[in-house]
Amino acid sequence: MAKSVLIVNPQARGGFAQKKWPVLEPMLRDALGVIDVQFTKRAGDGTPMAKAAVEAGADLVVAMGGDGTASEVASGMLAAFSGSARSEPSCAFGYLPCATGGDLRRILHTPSELADAAAAIAKAKPRPIDAGRIDYIGHDGKPCSGYFINVASCGISGLVDHLVNEGSKALGGKATFFVASLRATFRYKNALVKVRLDDQPAYEERIYTLAVSNGAYFGGGMHIAPEAKIDDGIFDVTTLGDLSLVEALRLGGLIYKGEQGRLSKVSSKKARRVVIEPVNPDEKVLLDVDGETPGRLPATFTLLPGALLYRG
Repeated sequence: MAKSVLIVNPQARGGFAQKKWPVLEPMLRDALGVIDVQFTKRAGDGTPMAKAAVEAGADLVVAMGGDGTASEVASGMLAAFSGSARSEPSCAFGYLPCATGGDLRRILHTPSELADAAAAIAKAKPRPIDAGRIDYIGHDGKPCSGYFINVASCGISGLVDHLVNEGSKALGGKATFFVASLRATFRYKNALVKVRLDDQPAYEERIYTLAVSNGAYFGGGMHIAPEAKIDDGIFDVTTLGDLSLVEALRLGGLIYKGEQGRLSKVSSKKARRVVIEPVNPDEKVLLDVDGETPGRLPATFTLLPGALLYRG
């Protein structure tokens, strides 16, 4: 196996990678050198493919696609690291954005053009970035675990992701998420949850959304955690509280600017471990994990400082 592996989602950005591959392939090979190219066939494929690449001795694993593909690849790498004797990153992670949302690109300061992003990977030195582990309940009611590199949240954000992923993304990232957010606003009922941050006493709060942020953006450009940095060793925990319909609609005009703190029912805290559970155990509060909806509360979010080496 080549020491560098490129995992491509051919359906990203409306099939852009698949349509343009004859043009993209020589450009990428010229920039990245000898590289083993693998294509995903369905959602979730990136995780086992990246895990296998790490276990086979790759020095660099690059994800090409949207934020979901990048999260899958990073998750596979993290799973491989956690299963090794050293539990440390043994190879670097790279990202070539071909995306609807583009949140991870903003957070990592990755060039938007594929040629520029490939050139950045080729010349950059790896730097440590944080990640998160999440333990939660899957849609089938069974305990599950996984990883995230950007934002994991619960509440209306889980419903928004469900609406985004079941529909067309032809409008582009920001418009797609904005329309889905409007639709979800009229369907969602604020959930009552119990929250524990690190070793502090637990508290109950009714939430519109609660976001555990490693990065600053989610939902196609929403600036959910303006102070969050992907390498600072701590989560930013943003609570959009018991918003009324009017307040929720006003939020839409503020959150893209990172000004949601102007609303009295919005708060921000810091933590390395967050536990959230529904007060009513029969209430299904959906999760949003790097743009996907893998399950529901209760969930535990644990910071993994410096868990990935990013190159780009």
